[in-house]
Amino acid sequence: MTTARHYDVIVAPVITEKATRVSEHGQVVFKVRLDANKTEIKDAVQNIFGVQVLSVNTLVQKGKTKRFRGRPGKRNDVKKAYVRLAEGQSIDVTTGI
Repeated sequence: MTTARHYDVIVAPVITEKATRVSEHGQVVFKVRLDANKTEIKDAVQNIFGVQVLSVNTLVQKGKTKRFRGRPGKRNDVKKAYVRLAEGQSIDVTTGI
């Protein structure tokens, strides 16, 4: 049963060269909330997309320090989830949630 929390856990799909490369091996990459754990991410992906998830690996990408109008600023931290799907299953991330 899909709840509002499932849609809150997954923020957006990640579409980069590396994400495209790992998608060839049955993995999908999502930006997720910083407070989401692996179990919540697995439940959300299974309920929203109707696929079987084998494993979830997460990482926190620390925000860079950049200059904005001459003043130093900091980008927000981002948590990413690498979701490994069962054999023969896929998610089309270009359609959106």
